[in-house]
Amino acid sequence: MIEPQDCKPNMDSNIAESGLHEDVIAKIRDGLKGRTLVFIGLMGAGKSCIGRMVAKELKLDFVDADREIEEAAGCSIADIFKLYGEEAFRDGEERVIARLLDGEQIVLATGGGAFIRERTRQLILEKSVSVWLRADLDLLMHRTSGRTHRPLLNNGDPRHILADLIETRYPVYAGADIIFDCDESSKEATRDAVLELLANSFDDDGQLIKTGT
Repeated sequence: MIEPQDCKPNMDSNIAESGLHEDVIAKIRDGLKGRTLVFIGLMGAGKSCIGRMVAKELKLDFVDADREIEEAAGCSIADIFKLYGEEAFRDGEERVIARLLDGEQIVLATGGGAFIRERTRQLILEKSVSVWLRADLDLLMHRTSGRTHRPLLNNGDPRHILADLIETRYPVYAGADIIFDCDESSKEATRDAVLELLANSFDDDGQLIKTGT
């Protein structure tokens, strides 16, 4: 299972141990052409965990947009929602993501609602290569169960909320450049599969082959 806490103890596992060739990494870096790699998807999809591991292999800094938003606001995302509402949060989120995309090349994990807002989505599509980590309802339920720091899941039945989010957000997420289907593989196996998909998403001339709509 890809749990946030699982990302910490075994970060020494790297691409050499996985058996993937260095050419995979080189092809990804060439294809990115200096652009930031952005992971999108619902809460629990593994954006931060896998993003951090992929960043290590690509020798890029990893940034979690939610943590950047909290730092800029001086309070937690839950408090932003409670004190100012979702619209204010989305405004701040857009500003933070715009700043990050205008900066140096990184691997960026975004919050689940970032790609849904049209202006933020256009920024991501224009200035980065985006990867949607697509996960089914049961997998998301397992990964988010018992977690109290997810504001959207604290206002009703989590399964129903996630099901509604899947229905409304997945058609929008499908506009990402690349789509990766998550399963119950280990985090290392998922990382390797994501890297292989990324490498295969660029042709011999380094042009992106979109798998999204």
